[in-house]
Amino acid sequence: MRSESPRSPSDPPVVKRPRNAEATREAILRSAVEAFTRVGYDAAGVRDIARDAGVTAMLVNRYFGSKERLFAECVDVAFAPRTVVTDDPATLSRDIARSLVERTGPEADHLSPFLLMLRSAPNPRTAEIARDGIERHVQRELAQMLTGDQAGERSALALSVIAGVWLMRKVLGTTALVEADADDLARRLEEVLRVVLEDPDRP
Repeated sequence: MRSESPRSPSDPPVVKRPRNAEATREAILRSAVEAFTRVGYDAAGVRDIARDAGVTAMLVNRYFGSKERLFAECVDVAFAPRTVVTDDPATLSRDIARSLVERTGPEADHLSPFLLMLRSAPNPRTAEIARDGIERHVQRELAQMLTGDQAGERSALALSVIAGVWLMRKVLGTTALVEADADDLARRLEEVLRVVLEDPDRP
């Protein structure tokens, strides 16, 4: 057996670099959100997610246990931050309308929670996970800002309006909505959302 050559005093010191577990986990999540948003749950492969994150598929499984659990964490990552729902009840309809128009514009980022939901909806299990994420995060938070009865129902209805606009304007690219004046579109959306979100019993 050949022995290792003795180290020279002039050799640089050997530094063992510890794996940054949190950074690795975040890299995997970013890669997975990108993949699930781009092609949906069924078409996204763990090996591809691992490759884009710079790790092995074995490491992905070590951190998340399964592809389904990885998707569930991606849903939490995607839906926990607010994208179009703001936190001021007094200007809620106006703020959501303006933010929605901005987020569905031609130059807007494609990595939206809506697309993550839409492209994974054909799988019954991931549709269930996405629904749970929506209800635990944005739907509940929006309902808590509303006054009056049936806040949960009104919150879900408002999210349905948001999802419909997102689908028609950003995904399908409906000509009338894409070419509409942004300020005019936001004003019309504000009127629709006000009907849904405001307390119907408020004088």
